Amino acid sequence: MAKAAKKPSPRTDADEDLEAPLTTEDRKVELSEDDDVHTDLLEMYTEIERGWESQNDRANDQLDYWDIYNCKLSAKQYYAGNSKIFVPIVHDAIEARVTRFTNQIFPQNGRYLDVTTMDGEIPHGEMSLLTHYINKAKLRTVVIPALLRNGDVEGQYNVYVDWKERKRNIAYRKPRPELAGADGKAVDDIQEESVNEGRPNVEVIADSDVLVLPQTANTLGDAIDAGGSVTILRRWSKAKIKQMMASEAILKAEGQKLLDEMADRKPANQTDKEKVAVDAAGIKTSPGGIKSALVYETWTNLTVDGEQRLCKVYFGSEKIVLSARRNPHWSDKLPIFSCPVTKIQGAFKGKSKVYPCEQMQYFANDAVNEAADSSMFSMMPIVMTDPERNPRIGTMVLNLAAVWECDPQSTQFAKFPDLWKSGFEIVASAKAQCMQSLSVSPAAITQQGMQKSKPSQADVAREQQVDILTTADAVTVLEQGILTPIVNFMIELDHQHREDAILIRQFGERGIRAKMDWVDPIQMGKKLMYTWYGVEQARNAMQLQQQIAFANVLFQIPPDKLPGHRLNMVPLVTHAVENIYGPKLAPLIFEDEKAQLTIEAGLENEWMVDWGINLAVHPMDEDPQHLQEHAKALQATGDPLGVIRAHMARHQTQLQLKQQAQLQQAVQQMLAGPQPQQGGGGRAPRAGGQARPPRAGQGPAGMIHRDQIGPQSGAMPQLRNRG
Repeated sequence: MAKAAKKPSPRTDADEDLEAPLTTEDRKVELSEDDDVHTDLLEMYTEIERGWESQNDRANDQLDYWDIYNCKLSAKQYYAGNSKIFVPIVHDAIEARVTRFTNQIFPQNGRYLDVTTMDGEIPHGEMSLLTHYINKAKLRTVVIPALLRNGDVEGQYNVYVDWKERKRNIAYRKPRPELAGADGKAVDDIQEESVNEGRPNVEVIADSDVLVLPQTANTLGDAIDAGGSVTILRRWSKAKIKQMMASEAILKAEGQKLLDEMADRKPANQTDKEKVAVDAAGIKTSPGGIKSALVYETWTNLTVDGEQRLCKVYFGSEKIVLSARRNPHWSDKLPIFSCPVTKIQGAFKGKSKVYPCEQMQYFANDAVNEAADSSMFSMMPIVMTDPERNPRIGTMVLNLAAVWECDPQSTQFAKFPDLWKSGFEIVASAKAQCMQSLSVSPAAITQQGMQKSKPSQADVAREQQVDILTTADAVTVLEQGILTPIVNFMIELDHQHREDAILIRQFGERGIRAKMDWVDPIQMGKKLMYTWYGVEQARNAMQLQQQIAFANVLFQIPPDKLPGHRLNMVPLVTHAVENIYGPKLAPLIFEDEKAQLTIEAGLENEWMVDWGINLAVHPMDEDPQHLQEHAKALQATGDPLGVIRAHMARHQTQLQLKQQAQLQQAVQQMLAGPQPQQGGGGRAPRAGGQARPPRAGQGPAGMIHRDQIGPQSGAMPQLRNRG
């Protein structure tokens, strides 16, 4: 069980005399109570309503695209027969893109982030904290797959990030040595504690619920600076409205007006993508449904004390302004992150990836349904007979052991043509076109579907290289427009809301390989820039072969050819080991003794006494000093669980081994003679040489040939001897 961090001590009287910081108090002032601001907000509501009307056609088209993804037949099909089959061409293509993009965004080695600092020092604690938040927000399993599907179907990536807190009342056992029974066994005391868990919450927003004014802005910041606004459509139930009133996020009087209007309000003519998604999942709502109020969450600039300030406004209707306050985030940044999948000049939002495949998908559905109907006819024989020579046609019934009273010479059987084969050929052609339009796996649609022979290793390597480059180009838009701003915003939210230390799993210099460690509240004293690193790691897979080969060249350069420089191979080897084996195996394979900082003896005592953790010893521990500190804890607590005694025994064993090793090393140095010089027997690797299979052998499947590595990886063209 994770230990709850201690809360800071309450404020003193001297602290209360200090002036409250403007960054916290000013952001809670209600601005809608000013008559001029209230009038401006009502005029803004009218503009927002017009904006929703202008993008209504786009929202309706997106519903059609979602029907295509959800494999739902609609009225746009031309053929109306008996069969009702939907060919999942677009669905399969989008799922293939989601799988491929997600795996490249999140590399298998677990390194997602890169950081740039002013002093060059890597903040391992903050990077581990970001990784912790990424896992808690479920970016890998929930957010990014849903965001990629929304982007392909709707043409726009939309994400909302906010801080979410949850209170839990936990109970745990704590040993009480002073309450030991007659048998000497320690008594456990059950203690309860309230823990507030806070973390960034990432929400995927449907494009039909996002309005940007003016709609020709390049970015959200440009829209705000141009006097426009960014609005998100929220659907609040009665319980949600009451919760917002209780937390004073909205005005109570205005919230009560909204509750009164919900009883008489008719359903608004707004596209509800969430209802479409629920219906596609097989969940049906009642005809009346749950009543919800459509609330506009608008971000815009308002005049506050003669200056333009970014504010957050809640509109309940054309007459109700629920709240208008300054941006609650200290960074004064928008919590909305949006970018188009494919940028179109002159418009903020992009075009759906399904749009070029829409008519082809309908055509494939019509073809497969016609083929299915024709296949029923082709399975039944056609009987041709002369009615004058066979007056008893009524006896000619298909059945087991049937007897037909007819002239066999005048009766013939015919077969309906196999038209279904032509229909499936049409479907295959439509599928190939849709896959190409959606840029799905060139290895699956370019050559393997056309080549009859087995592709060579060079063909596989070439297609893998094209797949990596095309995927990297598409994923870069998502990483630069969404993921990189998100991780930087997470750090700012953590700085604003978290006041206590947090216990997380940590990698890097502050941990011994990988361990649980405490991360103090972040101080924004120096400039940091975090960057999502998924695409770069995929591109480095091609460069890694050339880096390993060039390492041999570096070994062959004489020191006199490097004036003022020295060769340090540690960064190169560390980079290669981490990229190949990941952060879990890399510290075990290539150890950094300086980074393996030991744990203080006092902290070890706290963990063993409070939590009963049976700690191991570290090779770099100062064993005599640790034994003294542990002896004090043993005398003070009595060690009811025996973990301190076991830990001290390990220190004593390690101290003896260290003394024996030092003695053995001293004896070897006394007896050792002059060491022979190296050379003669072995051969150094050829400069630039790579490990190759034996003659006429075959390399591993998918290996990228050096001739196929493009100039974007930094590789030099190979010179061949043409003589």
